[in-house]
Amino acid sequence: MKNLLIAISLILFLFGCNTSRKDALNANQKDLQKQEQAMKKDAPFTWEAANIYFLLTDRFYNAHPEQDVNFERSDTTAVLRGFEGGDIAGITKKIEEDYFTNLGINAIWFTPVVEQIHGATDEGTGLTYGYHGYWTKDWTTIDPNFGTKKDLENLVKTAHARGIRIILDVVLNHTGPVTEVDPVWPQEWVRTGPQCEFTTYDNTTACTLVNNLPDILTESDEAVELPDPLLAKWKEEGRLSQELDELNLFFERTGYPRAPRFYVIKWLTDYIHEFGVDGFRVDTVKHVNENAWAELQKEADYAFETWKKKHPDQVLDDTPFYMVGEVYGYGISGGRQFDFGDKKVDYFNNGFKSLINFDLKADAKRDYESVFRKYSYALHSKLKGKSVLNYLSSHDDGNPFDPERSQTYRSANMLLLTPGASQVYYGDETMRPLQIEGAQGDANLRSFMNWKDLDSLPEVQKAHEHWQKLGQFRRDHPAVGAGKHKRLAKKPYVFSRTYVNGDYKDKVVIGLDLPKGKKSLQVKGFFGDGTRLRDTYSGTEVMVKKGKIILENDFDTALLELVE
Repeated sequence: MKNLLIAISLILFLFGCNTSRKDALNANQKDLQKQEQAMKKDAPFTWEAANIYFLLTDRFYNAHPEQDVNFERSDTTAVLRGFEGGDIAGITKKIEEDYFTNLGINAIWFTPVVEQIHGATDEGTGLTYGYHGYWTKDWTTIDPNFGTKKDLENLVKTAHARGIRIILDVVLNHTGPVTEVDPVWPQEWVRTGPQCEFTTYDNTTACTLVNNLPDILTESDEAVELPDPLLAKWKEEGRLSQELDELNLFFERTGYPRAPRFYVIKWLTDYIHEFGVDGFRVDTVKHVNENAWAELQKEADYAFETWKKKHPDQVLDDTPFYMVGEVYGYGISGGRQFDFGDKKVDYFNNGFKSLINFDLKADAKRDYESVFRKYSYALHSKLKGKSVLNYLSSHDDGNPFDPERSQTYRSANMLLLTPGASQVYYGDETMRPLQIEGAQGDANLRSFMNWKDLDSLPEVQKAHEHWQKLGQFRRDHPAVGAGKHKRLAKKPYVFSRTYVNGDYKDKVVIGLDLPKGKKSLQVKGFFGDGTRLRDTYSGTEVMVKKGKIILENDFDTALLELVE
C-alpha cells in the first residue's frame, strides 16, 4: 500500500511538472500573441509609404461640360493635344464616390491648374493648347477650363475629410510658350535661348528646355518690375490693388529681393496659405539652380504651418509639408546625388523629401526579390530619412514598363509592393491604353480615363479589383512601403515587411506567384505559433501552426495581417 501511494505521488508530481511546463509554454505563446496584437493600431500616415494617384486634370472626369471652352480655344488640334473637358470638380466627384478610397489611395497629385496660355502653338507635333497645365500665363489664378478657386477649396476639404492628401504640381522653371495672343515676358524675367544641351550643369540650367519655352531667370537676384501685360490683366479683372498689396507684404516679411523666382515662389505658396494643400510635385527640377528649391521649401513650410494655426479643426496630423521633385533621369541606383557630368547635386539637401525614381520601369523586368531587396537596402541606408516615388507609367515617359497593358497584374505587384512611395498613373488600374491611333509622342500617354471599360469589361473589372486589394493593404500598412524587407521562403515566394516608428510597429507577410488550391506559406521566425492572421486578399482567417499557415483558394496572392 505504501509503495502504491509513493507511485501515485510520483505520477502526480511528474504530471504537475509537465503541466507547469505546458502552462509556461502557453503563457509565453500568449505573451507573444499579446505583443503582436499590440502592434495592430491605426496606421499612421507617412510619405515614405504613400500610395499616390497621379492624373491629368483635363483627362480624368468632366463634371462641368459647360466650361470646356474658354479664351476662344476652339481651333482644331492634333490628336489628344487640345482640352478634353476634365476638371477639378470631376476629381472631387470621384473622391466623393470613394473611387480613390477603394483603390487604397491616400494622396492625389494632379497636373497644374493655374491659368494657361490662351493661344495654341505648333512645335512639330501639330497644334497644341496648354491642356496639360505646364504652360503658365498667370500663376495667381485658376484656368477656367479646370474650374475655380472655390472648386479647388472644395476638392481639398473633400479629400481631407477622407484622409487623402492633395499634392499640387508646380512650375518655377518656365512660362508658357509665346503665341499670337500670349506675349513673351520681359527679358529681365526670362531667357529665350540658348536651348539646353544637357551635357553640363550650365547648359542644363541656364537655357530653354525646348524651343519657344521662355526660361525664368531663377539664378538672378536682380529686382524686376511686374510685366505690363500682367498688370493690365489684373486691372481688367479688378484685383490689381489686392495682388500688389499682397506682394508688398510678402517682400516686407521675407526681405527677399524682387527677383523673378521670388515672385513665383510667393504665388505658388499662396495655394498653401489659402487652401492647405499638403505637398508640391515640382516640375523640371534639374533645370533650375538648386538653391531656389530650398527657398521654395522654406516658404512652403512657413505657409503650411501658418495655415494649420489658422485652421486647427482641418489639420489631419503633424506631418510636415511634402516636396517631391522631378529630376528627369534620376534613379534610386544613384543614391542621393544626380550627376550632370561636370557637377553632382544632392537635391535631398535642397528642399526635397523625395525624388521621382526613374529606375523602377527597368528594374521591374527583374524578379521580385531582387527589386524588393535592392530598394529596401537603399532606403534604409544611403537614403535613410528620405524616399523615392516609384512609377511604371507616366505622362511624359515614352517608354513605360507595359505599353501594351499585357502585364497589368505584375505591374500592380511590382509598383504597389516595392519599397518606397508609389505613383499610380491614372488608368494603370483600368488598363487604359497607352498607344492611341493618330497620336504622336507623349499624347499617346494622355488619353481620357476609360470609365466605360471599367463599367463594361470583365477583364478590366477583375484587374481593377486586384489593384484595389493591393492598394488598400498598402495604405493600411506602412510596413509595405516604408518597412524593412526580408524573404521568408523562396518557393512559394513569401516575404515580410517590418515598420517601427516610436511605439508603433507594423508587421505583414505577403505571398506572390502562389499555386492554386491548397498552399503552405512559411512564416516561421516572424509570426509565432498560435497567431491569428487574416489574408485580406481572400478574406479568410488562419492560425500559424508549426511556423506555417495553410490557405486553400485559387488566388496567387496572399496579404497577411494580424487579426485584432
